[in-house]
Amino acid sequence: MRAVALALIFSALFAIAGARAVQPDEMLADPTLEARARALSAELRCMVCQNQSIDDSDATLAHDIRVLIRDRLVKGDSEDQIKAFLVSRYGDFVLLKPPLKPETLLLWGGAPFVLIAGAAFLIAAMRRKGRGGGFAPTPLTQAEEQRLAALLNEKKR
Repeated sequence: MRAVALALIFSALFAIAGARAVQPDEMLADPTLEARARALSAELRCMVCQNQSIDDSDATLAHDIRVLIRDRLVKGDSEDQIKAFLVSRYGDFVLLKPPLKPETLLLWGGAPFVLIAGAAFLIAAMRRKGRGGGFAPTPLTQAEEQRLAALLNEKKR
């Protein structure tokens, strides 16, 4: 019971830490523009943390990109223009959902490929084991059997 309570406390602390990533001084006065900025920053990867959006990251670079997004929104840029600008600087990796194109095939197909290759390896290993290939012990030669018998007889004495 105590472990569950500790897990809940730590989960709450991590949720609070993520919620504080966007600082009050970054927020725009216009709620519509702020909502657009938050939606856009939730789609962009923090280049420092790499497993968080810039909306959740406390990294300095994430802060700088959040401010840049808000500045460009105030100047009238669209979400697509801002994404294109960031992709030109950081590449498709900055997008949490990169577009499917030849340069990003590894990002999209890497995990399924590894899964399929692992499954194929396991199937092949199980088939080999079922046929005794490589896993069954080889029988002893007659000389080895005699030597083993002699050693066992010595041990009994």
